[in-house]
Amino acid sequence: MTEILFYHLHNQALERVLTRLLEKSLHRGWRVIVQACSDERVEALDAHLWTYRDDGFLPHGTAKEGDAMLQPILLTTGDNNANAAEVCMLVDGAAVPADAAAYQRIVLLFDGDDPEAVAAARQKWAQAKSDGLEATYWQPDEHGRWVKMG
Repeated sequence: MTEILFYHLHNQALERVLTRLLEKSLHRGWRVIVQACSDERVEALDAHLWTYRDDGFLPHGTAKEGDAMLQPILLTTGDNNANAAEVCMLVDGAAVPADAAAYQRIVLLFDGDDPEAVAAARQKWAQAKSDGLEATYWQPDEHGRWVKMG
């Protein structure tokens, strides 16, 4: 069964949280799709993943570059599983893919400081439950560690 994790970002940059989750996913041997709503966001994430650390980078590519199957992390605006990923990470309000069952895990990151993003996440939570997906909600504690809330 596909698990959908809702990550409530509060006073945290998406890029920082996303890179940590991507690192953990690759460490587990998972392939990942990061789905955004705009080409501009994909380009910004692409640049960030090459430069966010002085001593390394996250191996990735964009859907526009082609060769999706060669990419352990694929950045895209599309909702298809072009690199046979086990994990789909949704940013900036990207919709849950129609083929959600093709993934082991879907991670929805939303800005908890944006009332519209919170409302949209609530709708997606209700839809996930209605679709029979196992939904969990994660929030950072006072030390910045992610805690499963429900």
